Amino acid sequence: MATPWFFLGLFLAASFLMIWRLESMAAGGFEGTVLGTLVMPYCTGMGNLIFAIVLGAQRGSGAAVLTNCLVNNVTNFTLLVGLPVALWGMSASAAGKTKKTNEPDYTHHLDRLSTLLTLMAVLFFTGVTWAIGRRGQIGFVDGLLLVGLFLFWQSFHLFEVIKTNARKNRSFTRGLALDLVLLALCSWAIYLSTNWLVTWVSGIKSGFISARYLGWLSGCLDVLPNGLLAFYYGWKRQPEVVYASQVGDGHVCIPLCIGVFALFKPISVTPFFETGILILGAATIVHLLCIGLVGRLPRLVGWLLSAAYLLFLYEGLLKKAG
Repeated sequence: MATPWFFLGLFLAASFLMIWRLESMAAGGFEGTVLGTLVMPYCTGMGNLIFAIVLGAQRGSGAAVLTNCLVNNVTNFTLLVGLPVALWGMSASAAGKTKKTNEPDYTHHLDRLSTLLTLMAVLFFTGVTWAIGRRGQIGFVDGLLLVGLFLFWQSFHLFEVIKTNARKNRSFTRGLALDLVLLALCSWAIYLSTNWLVTWVSGIKSGFISARYLGWLSGCLDVLPNGLLAFYYGWKRQPEVVYASQVGDGHVCIPLCIGVFALFKPISVTPFFETGILILGAATIVHLLCIGLVGRLPRLVGWLLSAAYLLFLYEGLLKKAG
């Protein structure tokens, strides 16, 4: 007999398999911050996207989708970036010299510029979503706008990958096709598990594991793969991948997931939406200032961002429980 633990395990196994194949995809033509902004978001954010699709098809709660997206993005920009930096530090991303030729190495400088561009996009997408939500509802036309913005942004990175490969006379490997098939199978497994878990939780009316906290429960579950990714690359001292993966994943939630759900059903904006957007926008500005001015996130700021996540939990979860 199927149990919640089986589908929970299926969801986590499929998510971790996606992340494992990222290394193979990196060798197949995706690398650096482009890997983080074009490939990783779909692997770490697939659960959020499928949650929005499943709930939209069931004509479920738009408030749950908003909460799911805010939990994902705020966790990414505060805890999952801040805590690894606080624990392992983050080296400056200014350009250095190559060891063998003493020629300028612009890799870190380009990664820094790419990260700043992505952060600006996050601030823009968040601002657009906030402006739309100020009317109290996000409707079908708004959903089309948000999905269109996301597709335009992703096409920009896709052409960047193609241009880079053409400049280096490099093509995608044959193994990339197999990885794409595996990712498709993982997506199907995530869909099955998400659909079952959403239906199961929606039928529970009391307690923490219930329909009342569906947005929080799904958001925390979806963010687990992100957490594994952040701490793994933080431990490997690859902060640019941590940044790119967490920041890039935010685009899957805002604007894509919110836009996709709005295509099914209008979303009524809740008061918590304003709080979450404010914390997310403030955290993004902090990242922009730190990366833009000093090229890195200081450890003290990492601890402050982690503390900001506790504030987010208090405002959105503990107050509601009280």
